[in-house]
Amino acid sequence: MMQSNSETPFVERSDRDDGIAILTMNRPQRRNALSLAMMRALIEAFQEINAAGEVRAVILRGAGPAFCAGHDLSELIGRDVNAYRRIFTTCVELMECIQRIAPPVIAEVAGMATAAGCQLVATCDLAVAASSAHFATPGVKIGLFCSTPMVALTRAIGRKRAMELLLTGEPIDAATAAQWGLINRVVVPERLSEETLALAHRITGASADIVALGKSAFYAQVDLDQPKAYAYAQEVMSLNAFDADAQEGMSAFLAKRKPHWKLTDSSRSASTRYE
Repeated sequence: MMQSNSETPFVERSDRDDGIAILTMNRPQRRNALSLAMMRALIEAFQEINAAGEVRAVILRGAGPAFCAGHDLSELIGRDVNAYRRIFTTCVELMECIQRIAPPVIAEVAGMATAAGCQLVATCDLAVAASSAHFATPGVKIGLFCSTPMVALTRAIGRKRAMELLLTGEPIDAATAAQWGLINRVVVPERLSEETLALAHRITGASADIVALGKSAFYAQVDLDQPKAYAYAQEVMSLNAFDADAQEGMSAFLAKRKPHWKLTDSSRSASTRYE
């Protein structure tokens, strides 16, 4: 995994024995700002998880008091436009990678998530935040409008609320973020890791193939108009019903027993099988 000059990993990975991997952004001294190296390290970590096919859920957290402060502004001074294109192209690649991999990704937000850090939260499949967390897209205040965060925010919380965050740059607290749909739930700081793990466990109890199928289908249909979304979804569901895990799950339900899911490389099969 890509490392800093001091050999400290930009991203630390910890695999648990319950199918959950924890990725920790590890630049606490810079509030986990998304430098180009950090973004590339995150992409590499997510791709490695997906390729191995053993992880069933991923938790993304930040080291230190902040989740992520957005882009590393020191990399945005005095460069040419092609350098900026490389940085923001890599940012888009990271966001698309999170939604493309088979395992669901849960943001565990202990502190602030601003600008591209707020974008990360909006992009993750699920998010749990401490009551002390806050969220903002303050780029307008420094002359760099949060245009790429706008894409994820608009899809997560809707036009008017996204525009309020983007145009004012003012932060919202965790309770407001939950009310607006940016995060799933708010917990006391002392229970953040426990509650995030509990949410991950509720996912890993299902078939990895079917979770991967559902995640892929969700993002494929979400921006389609309703007739196209239904046409796509009914075909996915028809093929899903034919899947061995679906047959096992329905049979187990009817027989009032626990299902026995098949062991497959879900990240390389189920996430693309129904596209």
